[in-house]
Amino acid sequence: MAGTGRISTGIKPEIAEMLFGTTVDEAIDTELGSITQVDRAHLLMLAEQGLVADDVARTVLRAIDELRATDYAALRGKQAGRGLFLLYESALPNGGVLQTGRSRNDLNATVLLLRLRDEWLALSRAVLGLQAVLIERAAEFADVVMPAYTHYQPAVPITYGHWLAGVAFALGRDAAAVLDAGRTGLARCPLGAGSAGGTSLPIDPARTAELLGFDHPVAHSLDAVASRDVVLRLLAAASIAGVTLSRLTADLLPWLGGEYGFLTLPDDLVGSSSLMPQKRNPFVLEQVQGRTTAAVGAFTAAAGAMHATPFTNSIAVGTEAVSHVWRGLRSITDAMRLATYMVDGARPVPERMLQRAVEGYTTATALADRLVVGEGKSFRDAHHEVGSLINQLEAAGTHIEEDGLDPASVVAGSKYGGGPAPSSIEAGLELLRGEHAAHVEAVEQADKSWRAAEADLDRHVRRFVEGGEQ
Repeated sequence: MAGTGRISTGIKPEIAEMLFGTTVDEAIDTELGSITQVDRAHLLMLAEQGLVADDVARTVLRAIDELRATDYAALRGKQAGRGLFLLYESALPNGGVLQTGRSRNDLNATVLLLRLRDEWLALSRAVLGLQAVLIERAAEFADVVMPAYTHYQPAVPITYGHWLAGVAFALGRDAAAVLDAGRTGLARCPLGAGSAGGTSLPIDPARTAELLGFDHPVAHSLDAVASRDVVLRLLAAASIAGVTLSRLTADLLPWLGGEYGFLTLPDDLVGSSSLMPQKRNPFVLEQVQGRTTAAVGAFTAAAGAMHATPFTNSIAVGTEAVSHVWRGLRSITDAMRLATYMVDGARPVPERMLQRAVEGYTTATALADRLVVGEGKSFRDAHHEVGSLINQLEAAGTHIEEDGLDPASVVAGSKYGGGPAPSSIEAGLELLRGEHAAHVEAVEQADKSWRAAEADLDRHVRRFVEGGEQ
């Protein structure tokens, strides 16, 4: 900041280029829309409080709206030795009044939250979109018998729908965590906290919070400018959702392979090989796997940048740590959307799934249970007896053939403990549908509230500016 009275020269050009780029165009596209939104609300509040004359506020508001209408053409291609905001402020008549009762510290904290709204909405909708498809396909394939696996070995008979519903339950908890991180972290408006100690000017933080669609202003000025924990909480929730997603792909990828042959995909969800003409590669799932790691990396980098920094406004926290959040959230959002296409398009091969359930002796546990109930044996004795029987059957190349111990019958009887029986699956799906609907409603309500606030702010600005023209 040159020419301020305290500093006579600008920062070295080489440093400015590394920190702010050669032009401000990228920052304009990512930040200036949110900055101007904050400024419009702030100016209205200052005028209402009598801290800025109405005619001055109107002049600045008109200039801001003219810049917005031209997509900030007057600023594009320019260099900014100390960042976008001061270049933008200098382009406004009486632009300095924007800092009345405010600092760049609380402005930056507020702009971050406004920018995170769209990222949170996109991620929430992507997670819930995948969960919706999991629920739909779970109902469709609730009777397709397959083995559950433990230690990569066939274990007990379940259904493909049962597996899908299990992933849907896990993803539902991930959705709840993403929603909670956003609804809590994006609810409080930091504007008015100043550099760290508030202000003695009689501003109205509740008014700017209302105009910008926040639930309420922050209660503590230092917390407002020092804290960026919303970034960590969103990245943490996204990272956990990514782990769930990676586990889904860990099952689907081998099931699509020839060794299992459990699932098929249509041509528009696979790729070929540049060399091997027979290949049908489910490469999209590998893309999903790769992208699920980005949020974990972003969380680690952001937490590392914040760690052991003083509890006040800090560039390491507000700039460097925050820089990681965008790619982290967007990568998980894209991964969720890609996985949705794959789950939606995958179709089971029932005969192959059932064959593997039979060949894997997956009804052995049910046979041991029958010995416990029917013959009064201890489960451990029954376990040993059935284990010996399996050795004999395997040596003879035969399978368990007792009445009622085929995989489908065992599935039908497994109605306790959240098992795969039809009544159990339907009860689980009913619960999932209710939770999913509530989460969707919460996301759409937040979006509706924010869009309404934007429209209300536009109306307030227009009426205020037009009032001075009468």
